[in-house]
Amino acid sequence: MTDKKETIVELKALLASTYTLYLKTHNYYWNVTGPTFSALQILLETHYTELAMAVNEIAERIRALGAKAPGSYSEFKELSLIKESSGEPTATEMLRDLTSDQEIIAKLALKVVGAASAVGD
Repeated sequence: MTDKKETIVELKALLASTYTLYLKTHNYYWNVTGPTFSALQILLETHYTELAMAVNEIAERIRALGAKAPGSYSEFKELSLIKESSGEPTATEMLRDLTSDQEIIAKLALKVVGAASAVGD
């Protein structure tokens, strides 16, 4: 890929993955139970609020590069490296899952930086 196309491709994957993580985090917020319920609700609310801000910034950058930002569930499902959760995970399993997903997001963000840097963006 040349110029900014690779950056756009990587940004779209980052957007879809970040949005999927936002949905998963909000789902966990709604469904977390246990003795640490209150503390986890605060943590998860902070997390999904920051993810909501991040998806806007990522989408705006895609638009600034001249591409259409993906915005449907079907597009996000196709592009996302974050997978939906299934079943009824415990609070500990939720935290493990979110930690693993954040590692994926960090790696995707590094790919965006690499692609953008390669073309002087």
